[in-house]
Amino acid sequence: MQLATNQVSLFTLFYLHHFYNWQIMFKNYLVVAIRNLRRNKILSVINVLGLTIGISASLLIFLMVQYDFSFDRFVPGADRVYRIVSDYSFQGNEGHTRGTQVPLAAVVKKELTGIDLAVSFHAYYPAKQSVMRTGESKPVKFQLQNNIIFADASYFSMLPYRWLAGSPATALTEPGQVVLDETRAKLYFPQLSYDRIIGNIITYDDTVVARVTGVVQDLDKQGNTDFTLREFISLATVLNNKGFRNQFGWESWGGTSSDQQVFVRLAKGSTYAAMQSKLHALGEKYLKEDQRKNNYTWIYSLQPLSDIHFNSKYGILNKPVSNKTMLYGLMLTALFLVALACINFINLTTARATARAKEIGIRKTMGSSRAQLTFQFLCEIFTITGIASVLSLSLLPLLAKAFAEYMPYGFYFSMADPLIALFLALLTILVSLLAGMYPSMVLSSGNAVDVLKNQAQANSGRTRKAWMRQTLTVSQFVIAQFFIMGTFVVAKQIRYMMNTDLGFRKEAVISFFTPRNDTSTLRRQTLLNEIKKLPAVEMASLGSDVANSGGWWTAGIDYNDGKNKISTIAELKAGDDNYLTLFHIPLIAGRTLLPADTIREVVINETYQRKLGFKTAGDAIGKTLTWDDRNIPIVGVMKDFHAHSLNNMIGPMAFIHLASESKAVVIALQTAAKDKWKATIAQMEKSFKQIYPESEFSYSFQDDSIKYSYGAEQNMKHLMGWASGLTIVISCLGLLGLVIYTTSQRTKEIGVRKVLGASVGHIVKILSKDFLMLVAIAFIIATPVAVWAIQQWMKNFAYRTAVNWWLFPLCGIAMIVIALITLSFQTIKAASANPVKSLRTE
Repeated sequence: MQLATNQVSLFTLFYLHHFYNWQIMFKNYLVVAIRNLRRNKILSVINVLGLTIGISASLLIFLMVQYDFSFDRFVPGADRVYRIVSDYSFQGNEGHTRGTQVPLAAVVKKELTGIDLAVSFHAYYPAKQSVMRTGESKPVKFQLQNNIIFADASYFSMLPYRWLAGSPATALTEPGQVVLDETRAKLYFPQLSYDRIIGNIITYDDTVVARVTGVVQDLDKQGNTDFTLREFISLATVLNNKGFRNQFGWESWGGTSSDQQVFVRLAKGSTYAAMQSKLHALGEKYLKEDQRKNNYTWIYSLQPLSDIHFNSKYGILNKPVSNKTMLYGLMLTALFLVALACINFINLTTARATARAKEIGIRKTMGSSRAQLTFQFLCEIFTITGIASVLSLSLLPLLAKAFAEYMPYGFYFSMADPLIALFLALLTILVSLLAGMYPSMVLSSGNAVDVLKNQAQANSGRTRKAWMRQTLTVSQFVIAQFFIMGTFVVAKQIRYMMNTDLGFRKEAVISFFTPRNDTSTLRRQTLLNEIKKLPAVEMASLGSDVANSGGWWTAGIDYNDGKNKISTIAELKAGDDNYLTLFHIPLIAGRTLLPADTIREVVINETYQRKLGFKTAGDAIGKTLTWDDRNIPIVGVMKDFHAHSLNNMIGPMAFIHLASESKAVVIALQTAAKDKWKATIAQMEKSFKQIYPESEFSYSFQDDSIKYSYGAEQNMKHLMGWASGLTIVISCLGLLGLVIYTTSQRTKEIGVRKVLGASVGHIVKILSKDFLMLVAIAFIIATPVAVWAIQQWMKNFAYRTAVNWWLFPLCGIAMIVIALITLSFQTIKAASANPVKSLRTE
């Protein structure tokens, strides 16, 4: 027993001794590292600055990417949850919608096997709510509260809501029931506890009366989510209301609404492929015979829950989607920035290898092993990276504020988030290893005797280390020039989209919508007449929408030329007599529509004219289209205009009079009376409030809406610009560091050349030409890569600017000029120095 105790004591002393030695050694390495940093202040600052830029940008990008990829990960069985979406094709025209035909939900629940849960809901947009609070004599009114749905009872079985009051088993089983989340509950009933909210009455648009049966915690408190819904009215309320059933098309398989959504959760063991096949069979079963005859196809697809946040084809209810391609681009940018900073460190460290040759030789002579030397140099890079990481963390709030407008929708972060500390720690270790491993191996290699004889220095210019530095420098400038070229082209394409003639007037045109649930054409016409009287109003019109919008209204229309029946899907625009004139959309044949409240005539665009087979616009006049069993004559052909962004081709369009759908008021303001616009808009709001006192007035300028529609492209342009700037800064920092070191090594050579009569310009040329050659090589490599990437990006646009060949040499020249300016700071200083100082030791 005594022997065992002694052995334990010896082992303890042994490990304590080694731990103490390691502690002393690490402290010694740290002191040496700090001493070397202080001894080479300029190069140390360059390294720290480059790493700080790379790490801070990577940290912010990491937070953005992590935020977007975290949506709805907390949903139980998220990998088995899918949304049923619709993809259709008609006469070569394709469409996609997140919605389905309303009857599909019941069919899925009844006929689809292999699922353990099916959920359906329908979005609801009431203009006003009246809340009758217990103990109060008058209701409290609210307007335009969004994120309201009619939901079935299974909705709360799919998502992990936490119930604060009420029971999920009974909350949505009967007509006239509503569940509120805590945000909406506090808005409607700020003074009541959750239990006392139960039983209160909410009336929607004076027609739907619902009793509060439950309160749930806000779902976003459990994590980031796209289910931002606030009020849940029982679906039985719709089933019990004939008006709603007709309005929503409850028994109709003829069309879809993006407001009607169906989710399923696959049973364990069910596969995506098998369920997709069953959905396809459902589509075939319920597709109408006349749709088959017209070559109309409809396919139901399963969209994974994880895809909803990113897929712009189907979108999210009441929220914009995120761009996954842009996120991947940001991740690649972060990787490039960190790589550039690492390249700087490798280049500057290996370049200084000969300067530290005697230090290394002496350490080896004194018994230091290669492993110990490697560890010492890794300590140095770890110290530099640690300083850069601390600086990056302190810069994070400033960067987030500076880039706030480019952040994802709803993005936020907390400095106390442990993910930030974990990411920085991992990045610090990774960067230290990437940037430090090769230089530490280079510095610790070599024979001590040769090092002390200074043999390494004699051949340093032709060694593998020089080739490595040149390769890494070229790589830096390849990345920098790629970003410059990309930024130029992206900016040119966006400028083209902003400035191209869209075929209609977009300046000084504003619009607003009358209440969605208002069916009175008389009220709208009264409002329009009042607006026409206002100063600074040039013209006013009623329409279904503005000329260029994000919404689509389409219909299947037939034309029979006597031999063949041509079926097409055409986009519809409704408006009154002034609509085309207000937007300066000219007719190229025929006449405008005669005044009417319903569809009696139609004006088509040039694309539709060609689609129907007419060689000239005049040939189409007088021909008859068939729509919903109605024969409608073509009385005019209007010039094509871009009704949507330039990402989309101009399609067939029909302009009609339909007062029931003309709920947008469009006003052309007098451009010469811009100082009166503000007062005129205020008068419009006053007139609006007089007719619709319970509705909110909200207007927009047509040109601003067009700019907003290109928000993703604008963000890409700005982010590309910042990425280009940062890559240029980091690359030029590395170039500056190398030229500082090179000139210090060639001080005596420069002195001799000056004594022999060399001019400052000649010396600057000698010092700069090798570096500029590397930049030129980078241009040759970067150009084909950039051309390919630009061509791929340009495919996203139906209409695009020309990419001129001279743009790429211009970018290359710009990069060479920037590099020359960077080099000149040090080369001119070195060439201008007094040669006596550099030669006095000779």
